[in-house]
Amino acid sequence: MRTLIDIPDDMIADLDALASRNGRSRAAEVREAVRDHLHARTNNDWIRRGAGYWKDRDDIGDAVEYQRAMREDRDLDPRGG
Repeated sequence: MRTLIDIPDDMIADLDALASRNGRSRAAEVREAVRDHLHARTNNDWIRRGAGYWKDRDDIGDAVEYQRAMREDRDLDPRGG
């Protein structure tokens, strides 16, 4: 499919520089950007992969206990009582 889009000149310059660095055409860079954008918008696999990532760590401790310890010197009563 061919398409016509308006891209600001500064973005075109950046796109051309990127294409030059990668030894690719401007069109190839745009296709890759569109593919990556669509993949990022539709792929939530990172949620499944990351779920429970820290569950077997025993060197971290309990997050709630850590927060309480960090805050124990704070006066939570705004009236100072």
